Amino acid sequence: MKKILYTLALAATLWSCKTGSSSGAANVVGVNIDLIDVKDDKVLVTVTPPQIKTDQVIYSIPKTVPGTYSTDNYGKFSDDFKAFDAKGNPLTVKRIDDNSWSIADAKKLKKVTYLVGDTFDTEKGTGFGNDDVFSPAGTNINAGINFMVNTHGFVGYFQDKLDVPYKVTITHPETIWGATSMNDEDASNTSDVFTTPRYAVLVENPIMYSKPDYTTFNVNGMDILIAVYSPTGKFTAESITPEMKTMMTAQKNFLGKVNATKKYTVLLYLSSMAKDDAHGFGALEHPTATTVVLPESMPKEKLVESMKDVVSHEFFHIVTPLTVHSKEIQYFDYNAPKMSEHLWMYEGVTEYFANLFQINQGLIDEAEFYTRIADKIEQAKSLNDTMSFTVMSKNVLEQPYKDQYLNVYQKGALIGMCIDIIIREKSNGERGILDLMHKLASEYGVEKPFNDDELFAKITQLTYPEVGEFLTKYVQGTTPIPYDFYLAKVGVGKASEKVPGSIFIKGQNPYITIDKATKVISVRKDLDLNVFFTSLNLKAGDQILTVNDKAYNLDNIYDLITESENWKENDLITIKIKRDGKEQTIKGTVKVPFEEKETFKATDASKEKLKNAWLKG
Repeated sequence: MKKILYTLALAATLWSCKTGSSSGAANVVGVNIDLIDVKDDKVLVTVTPPQIKTDQVIYSIPKTVPGTYSTDNYGKFSDDFKAFDAKGNPLTVKRIDDNSWSIADAKKLKKVTYLVGDTFDTEKGTGFGNDDVFSPAGTNINAGINFMVNTHGFVGYFQDKLDVPYKVTITHPETIWGATSMNDEDASNTSDVFTTPRYAVLVENPIMYSKPDYTTFNVNGMDILIAVYSPTGKFTAESITPEMKTMMTAQKNFLGKVNATKKYTVLLYLSSMAKDDAHGFGALEHPTATTVVLPESMPKEKLVESMKDVVSHEFFHIVTPLTVHSKEIQYFDYNAPKMSEHLWMYEGVTEYFANLFQINQGLIDEAEFYTRIADKIEQAKSLNDTMSFTVMSKNVLEQPYKDQYLNVYQKGALIGMCIDIIIREKSNGERGILDLMHKLASEYGVEKPFNDDELFAKITQLTYPEVGEFLTKYVQGTTPIPYDFYLAKVGVGKASEKVPGSIFIKGQNPYITIDKATKVISVRKDLDLNVFFTSLNLKAGDQILTVNDKAYNLDNIYDLITESENWKENDLITIKIKRDGKEQTIKGTVKVPFEEKETFKATDASKEKLKNAWLKG
């Protein structure tokens, strides 16, 4: 999973029916999801059980799903749960908690029905620091227009029946089409049938229904499907496919023999940013798919840049945890999950690969790569640098560890970088961390998990004692990592550069604030304003009414921040404000605040060969 911060004050997993159609199969869970007759923004789900041999059975919808590392309680979005015998008589049902129902006289059970509401409607923020379901792992119900069917939000499982095959029939309007990596076994234009050998495989296969907008292409033997939902039609699958093809070709070339996936689907949902739409931006990985949620208001350049970052991250999850993972992931418990202590590898090494492959394959230059490393070091400093990474990972669903999760993308990636550099140095540049992951994939694999407490020893055995010492001291231990020391091994040292800053935000502090009662945006009084404000003679307390003739307030402030990221130096700008109760219009040009920022550069020519092996090997 990758979460990204976008807008104001913001900057896994093994494999992550027509009613009654399966009733005759004693060992199949039959599911019908009705996307046609949507009532009160809810979808009817009908489940026909396999043979139940106990007097009572529990049906559960996941509390947590692989790859999210959060407690989301998907069952709380379902209600009106009912159970029936063969004659249609109701059986006694008791709701145990948010996610589970107990059914009495279970030997008579022939059908379960319930209504599912979507998660997008409930989101209040950005997916951070609140209880929102992360949008790419969430669900959307927009009758006749779009359904984001992350299957774990619609379909549950019977107690002790996780390994029973599933047959899922989804009826839908003829005007919309379901994009997925699963094969549709029904030729009808209004009905799709999908079968999976067990619940875990179903959970890892999202489907996005909308007006057909997709492209397909092949990369080194892998069939790629790109599907897009854009509410205003601003973007199409065709408009972003060239960049996606370039990126995914580079990824395949970088990975080499690790990946044997034959089909991969990218589902891109673009949010309108309305109150009842998605606000948690980023992506969630699956073995053969990635779900991505981003704001539609992004300019194409920014959209493609974000797609490259999040999709490449999710794609590299093919290596870990989808191939290399612990028993906690192999035997994932959806309602009493036990977390693995190796998020540094699952998310950290994955994020490192998502950046390394771009310099390795010539998609970015050295300066950009070093800037990214410097950014990660800076962001990691804002989190707890003395917390054991393995302890945080093992307890990531609880506080205070939950608040440190974002460090998997920062310090986690830097851990991967340091291990890579150690292996490069000890092997005279011949091997790196990708070689290690190849070896781990051969040692373990999709059906062979490792024991959590044995991984460090195995990595040390496959590499060098220095790698084991690093893992013990800096990953398992509480000592902050001396990044300068490791970068110096490849001849890289500190430098500085001037970069354009955000118009409305400095660090995590916005220059503007909102009156929640009136929804009015105004300039803050407690911060020294940057050159954008001073050059236009904007003053503390000024209320911002319109920018370039577009009105802004609390409801669309995200649009203002988003659009400001496209402003260039000396662009013409018109702002209507209210100052001391009087409206006035200010016309001028944009002055972008530039900031001195720490980065890195090659400083030791004697290490050039090792540096090139690290970045290009």
